[in-house]
This record gives sequence, structure tokens and C-alpha cells, in this order.
Amino acid sequence: MQDIRWKTFWVGISLIAISIAIWAIAGAIAALAFLCLSLIVYIASHIHWIHQLYVWLQDPSLNNVPEGSGIWENVFSALFQQQRKNYRAEAELESALEGFKRATNALPDGIVVLNHRNEVEWCNPPAELLLGLELYKDVNQPVQNLVRYGEFIHYLNAQDYREPIIVKSIRNAESTLQIQLIVFGTAQKLLICRDISVQEKIDTMRRDFIANVSHELRTPLTVVGGFLETMVDGEDIVTESTKHYFDMMITQTNRMRLIIEDLLTLSKIESNNEAPERTIINMQKTLSMIQGDANALSNGKHQITLDAVEGVDIKGSQAELISAFTNLASNAIRYTPDGGPIHISWALDSNRQAVFSVKDAGIGIEAQHIDRLTERFYRVDNSRSRDTGGTGLGLAIVKHILNRHKARLSITSNIGEGSTFSITFPESRVSIDQSKALA
Repeated sequence: MQDIRWKTFWVGISLIAISIAIWAIAGAIAALAFLCLSLIVYIASHIHWIHQLYVWLQDPSLNNVPEGSGIWENVFSALFQQQRKNYRAEAELESALEGFKRATNALPDGIVVLNHRNEVEWCNPPAELLLGLELYKDVNQPVQNLVRYGEFIHYLNAQDYREPIIVKSIRNAESTLQIQLIVFGTAQKLLICRDISVQEKIDTMRRDFIANVSHELRTPLTVVGGFLETMVDGEDIVTESTKHYFDMMITQTNRMRLIIEDLLTLSKIESNNEAPERTIINMQKTLSMIQGDANALSNGKHQITLDAVEGVDIKGSQAELISAFTNLASNAIRYTPDGGPIHISWALDSNRQAVFSVKDAGIGIEAQHIDRLTERFYRVDNSRSRDTGGTGLGLAIVKHILNRHKARLSITSNIGEGSTFSITFPESRVSIDQSKALA
């Protein structure tokens, strides 16, 4: 650019200097005629090279870049260098894109790239097989017109992609698909589809096995427990020296019964593929009932308070959600020392999502344990959990109930200060009575 400016400047200076010299020798008319003629030639030269540039832009190839003269030599040289860089960058980009395509084609999962309008830009062969797409036919088509699952269309429109959805394949009745959307770039999306049929079969076998074994164990345990209680209550059957052992057997039998009941409950929830009810639950009455049950369980040993916003209810299965709420409240009672405070709250956050929270004053939970608390039988402290009567399945039941209601559980805890267990329900599950809520 600097060379072009200097060349233009020196051309102008040269024309003016020559014109002045002609003026001095042949007069003003001759000088003016020379200057006009020179400008005409100069402008004509620029018009010629502009035309050459226009012609080249119709087919911008490295092989036919004009050579130019004067300042146009610099212009065409710069264009040549820039075009060569573009070709090199384009070749590298194509190579990277081909590598990406080869890598994604090797994946067993289906990958679909969507633009900001949710139109298909590209997909790999597994996506074509699992979702019935045809890339060269379906490119630039809206994905909701191609993937005709009601659950997927609702998932796409809800714009909450934190968890994947599971659908039964239309193309193969025996296949189960897991679909998740990931947002990237400028509102683009990556659709990942996976066939989880084998895992589903394994999970079904596991659930059936646990349910069957638990069901078969319930009757003999009930019989054993009944006989033990009869023997302890009977006269001259159990001596004072052995009564302690019988009490221990009764305690452990009852504990096994509770574990079996929780296993059956968990299996029932896991095997229920139907969407939960959308009955509007009166949260004021429900929370008052939970507080009353908590006071009864505490037997006056804790200070249990309730703070609930009015006019905010929830849509869902009343029995399941009461089970989840009660579970969190009973856990707080078990792990809070006598005399400690327990606070139950029900509020609406800034995103119009309803939040149920239980804050205890227990010893707290270390950070490395929090993510695993909802696993079956996971215990932070085995001895402490058994002493409090926990089965190790309560939070696993809560997690599955919340998954069915598209809600999420979050846990915060500080050692020595206690823990807060919060359930957040999406706006779609919230029912607000504006007259009460605003009051």
C-alpha cells in the first residue's frame, strides 16, 4: 500500500514538472494540452487494468492473475499472494474437515450438525441408519420434519438440553435411542444419537431380578420377624441372657424389610415408562403435612420450620413427589443432632422455577461424596448410616422420581455447618395462582 501511494505521488509530480517545463519552452497552451493528454492516457490505463481486474474476478485463479504495470503491478501481486494464502488455508480446512468426517463416520453414534434454524447441515452414516436420514436429500431441511418423535420435538422446542431423552425407534420396534442436543458456535447444535437397546435390556434384566428377589424375600422375612417377635413376647421362651440377641435379630430383620420395600419401590419407579400424572398438587397442604410428619419423626428433638410462598403449586404425581419430599425431610432429621434446626422452604426463583429445599444442621458432607450420594447403597459413613436407620436407597429413589418429573436435585454442604438439598422444578411443571402469589 505504501509503494502504491509513492508511485501515484511521483507520477503526479512528474506530470506537473514536465508540464511546467513545456510551459516555459512552448507556452501555456502546449503545456495544458500535454497535461490533458497525459491524464487521458493515465485514466485510460487505469480503466484498462480495472477491466482486467473485473475479468479476473469472474474466475479468480492463480494461473491467470494479470501482471499489470505501474501501481497495478503491486495490486495484482498483492492479489496473487492473498489468493495463494486463501488456497492454502482452504486446502488445510478441507483436510481438517475430511479428517473430522472420517472420525465421525467411524463412531457408532449418530452425529447430526444443525444450523441456527435447526436445519440439517451434515450427518454421518450411523445417524442416517438410526434416524432414517439421507444426507444429500435432507440437507437444509428442518430436523423436526425428519425426526418425527413427539418427545424429540418437545425437547427441541423446550431448549433445555442438560439431559438426554430416550425414545423407542420408529424404524425398529426393538431399538431404543438416546438423543441429546449440544449447543455450540452461534446457536448451532450437535445432535448425538445412540442405540442403547443392549443397555436397556441389561437394565431391564437387573430391575426384574432385583424386583423378583426382593418380592421372594419379603414373605420369609415377614415370617421370621413374626416368629422372633412372638418368641420375645412369649413367657419363658427367651431368657434374659439371650433376649439381647433376639432384639438384635428383630432389628436387623426389620432393617432388611425396609431395604426390600425400598428396592421394590425403586424397581417400580424405574420400570414405569409412562409419563407421570400432571395433577396440580396443593403445596401449602402438602408442605404442612410434611412438616407434621417430620415433627412426629423427630419426636420434638429438632426445631423444624417451614417457609413457603403462597399460590405456587406443582403438576405431577402426588404420591411420588410426597415420597421425595418426605425422604429429604427424614434424612435431615436423621443426620441433625438433637436440638438442631431444620428449615424447609418452598419458593419461586427468578426463572419462574419452583424450588423445594431442606436445610439441616448436621456434620456436613465432604465435596468428593456429593456427586455419588444418589447411587444405590452409597454411604458417606457406613456405621453412621446404619445407626440412623437408613437403607442407602432413599436418594436413589428421589433421583428417579425427579427424572420422571424433569426436575433436578442439587446438594450444597459445608463440613460442620450442615447441608441443603434442593429440588428445582421446570417452569412447565409449575402452576401459579397470580392472585395469591402476588399477594
